[in-house]
Amino acid sequence: MKIAFFSDIHANLPALEAFFKDVDSENVDTIYCLGDLVGYNIWPNEVVNRIRKRGIITIMGNHDENLLKPIIKETTPSNKGLTRSMVTDENRAYLINLPRHLTLSFVNNNTPFNLLLTHGSVKAINDYMVVDYPEDEVLSMMQSKEADVLLCGHTHKPFHRVIKEGNNFKHVVNIGSVGKPKDGDPRICYAILELNQNTIPSNPEAIKVTFKRAEYDVEKAAKAVEASDFDSNYATALREAK
Repeated sequence: MKIAFFSDIHANLPALEAFFKDVDSENVDTIYCLGDLVGYNIWPNEVVNRIRKRGIITIMGNHDENLLKPIIKETTPSNKGLTRSMVTDENRAYLINLPRHLTLSFVNNNTPFNLLLTHGSVKAINDYMVVDYPEDEVLSMMQSKEADVLLCGHTHKPFHRVIKEGNNFKHVVNIGSVGKPKDGDPRICYAILELNQNTIPSNPEAIKVTFKRAEYDVEKAAKAVEASDFDSNYATALREAK
């Protein structure tokens, strides 16, 4: 089974369109989104509408959660304030009612294998699950949810980490960012997980993780920022992937 996971689109419509074009060529069985559909750019509604139109199961990101706050008048427009003023009531209702976690359970030979989908971590929606996050804390979080794989986003930096626990192995997969990469590569990034009959907790290679990159029109996204009330530093961040 092939599953695509993507996250952190951040209202970047050209990047999302490139993702759909790329993932549609991969013949995946299903697609999940790990949140942060909005923020930092001018197309929050277009991004939400396209994801909703495809019926993609999505969890909440911290920028989506921010829409729970009321619209207030700002002397200096902020990223979050601008986003709150742009999102339609219908899309706001959709975003603030997304689940914060989701578990996918697979069974091979009566042995369960669970994938836990989060945005930040089990601790908090805005927790940064970095590659060197303390091992004991990672295991504690995963044990509390009976998870064999923890899939997350938020840092915008992809990695696959394997942690040994007794006779079994835990996997942490940060899937990177479609709309705002921060690892020095401005191309979109998402992950494809493959599961098969050897997908059991005792197998260190229980899952195959492929990080996909694809080009998109970075300049279109950057110039949209510069022509808006958003901070022009966000345009630089898109170009430099920082």
